[in-house]
Amino acid sequence: MADLARLTEIVEPEARALGFELVRVKMIASEAGDGGQALQVMAEDPATGQLVLDQCAALSRRISDRIDALEEAGEVLVEGAYHLEVSSPGIDRPLTRPKDFENWAGHEARIALAEKIDGHRNLRGAIAGFADGKALIDDRKAGRIAVPLDAIHSAKLVLTDELIAATRPIDASGAEDIVEEEKADD
Repeated sequence: MADLARLTEIVEPEARALGFELVRVKMIASEAGDGGQALQVMAEDPATGQLVLDQCAALSRRISDRIDALEEAGEVLVEGAYHLEVSSPGIDRPLTRPKDFENWAGHEARIALAEKIDGHRNLRGAIAGFADGKALIDDRKAGRIAVPLDAIHSAKLVLTDELIAATRPIDASGAEDIVEEEKADD
């Protein structure tokens, strides 16, 4: 198991040094299906709300170098094998910070709560902002519910036509330069 608070403490200054804002640090199951795990880091350039390929690569190098140095000094940050994934949050981004609920007010979100609030564990509806330390959600069934951030298990925007219209076009520069390498069979 990994200490996400410690990993965030390590990753955040590396993102800030490049002018980025950290959106989320999370351990997830590896998509390779090998039972491994991935350290997922999502960050954004505040000017664009995204990271392009070169920015992801630069942040990945900084994080890798920092983690390698700490592990060489004897600190165990993640038990077992893992790989690092650095990405932009995407259009249907996770909502993790007060500013996410403020910036995306009016857009639809899906929220899973750590435990029931007002009899509800899952919410879906328009974001109504952030006030008094709580995310405000106009749930389709329950009406307005105020949710403390620490009560949210996961929250993300729902992909809608309105969200697509409100989002800056994603910069795909550099994507044409990606070269996929085939692994040789052993």
